[in-house]
Amino acid sequence: MKSVLERLQSIEDRYEKLNELLSDPEVISDMDKLREYSKEQSDMQEIVAAYREYKQVTEELEGAKSMLEEKLDNEMREMVKMEISELQDQEEELQAKLKVLLLPKDPNDDKNVIVEIRGAAGGDEAALFAGDLYRMYSRYAEVQGWKPEVIEASYTELGGYKEIIFMINGKGAYSKLKYENGAHRVQRVPSTESGGRIHTSTATVAVLPEAEEVEIDIHEKDIRVDTFTSSGPGGQSVNTTMSAVRLTHLPTGVVVSCQDEKSQIKNKEKAMKVLRARIYDKFQQEAQEEYAATRKSAVGTGDRSERIRTYNFPQNRVTDHRIGLTIQKLDQILQGKLDEFIDALVLEEQTAAMKQVEE
Repeated sequence: MKSVLERLQSIEDRYEKLNELLSDPEVISDMDKLREYSKEQSDMQEIVAAYREYKQVTEELEGAKSMLEEKLDNEMREMVKMEISELQDQEEELQAKLKVLLLPKDPNDDKNVIVEIRGAAGGDEAALFAGDLYRMYSRYAEVQGWKPEVIEASYTELGGYKEIIFMINGKGAYSKLKYENGAHRVQRVPSTESGGRIHTSTATVAVLPEAEEVEIDIHEKDIRVDTFTSSGPGGQSVNTTMSAVRLTHLPTGVVVSCQDEKSQIKNKEKAMKVLRARIYDKFQQEAQEEYAATRKSAVGTGDRSERIRTYNFPQNRVTDHRIGLTIQKLDQILQGKLDEFIDALVLEEQTAAMKQVEE
């Protein structure tokens, strides 16, 4: 724990230094530095607060232990022993919390996300399941206080989605939803099935962190812009103006369309967000290929074609295959109650990361 405490003290020292810098007139007048130092301090806030609480608890613990060396009556001695026991429990909890907070943080964790859901194997039933997943994530986002916003949707006649792309705006959205990357499988009797047979269908989910302009440089000359009329369910035209936009990034071949807004300008803005996120993700995926061992050890950051979860309607159960967790609450999970799965996945990844640090 000694090396951990030394790291924590250096973080607190830096936090105090940042307090000074953020009061410096030169820094205040430099917007770039002010933004940089403010973000650095904000990122340290939780760990510094936990470290200060830990120091207070250890100080109180030492004081309580020294009291036992004094002459006390039996009742007072028992009270001090109880206090020591409680403080020791707090100390252990804070030590565990601080070790987790010191783990390397994914730089994308605090970002908004762009979620892409596509119906895969199973035709219309897969498209309907894609709609179920979209509603599940939207409800989860709303419970978290985040804002979901549709960017592009390709409907089917039965009311499902061949593809739906939407953004979730909210601090920490990526830290929770990054584990949803992969193939999701559904087992149920389709509404179109007269014989009552259970069918298996799949939909794929891709969760991309929103990329800021400063993180990825996209030149206007590298983008081809095409405009066309918007269409709705069944392909019928819903807008006679050329408001829909298709962007093609020529160097990478990435193509993005957006027709959700009536304004061509707004559609282009939304499409640019998706384009930037996809290109950023493409570069990240290529970089991660060089770290295959690290990638295998991380939960939810592997191959997106991998089947990660099964939703079984007849048995009202959902199973996450990566961690072997089954929950008999499919109806609640589809209402956006994903915390049990996400908390378990976060814990699994933290445990794996802790083992790597200890090795």
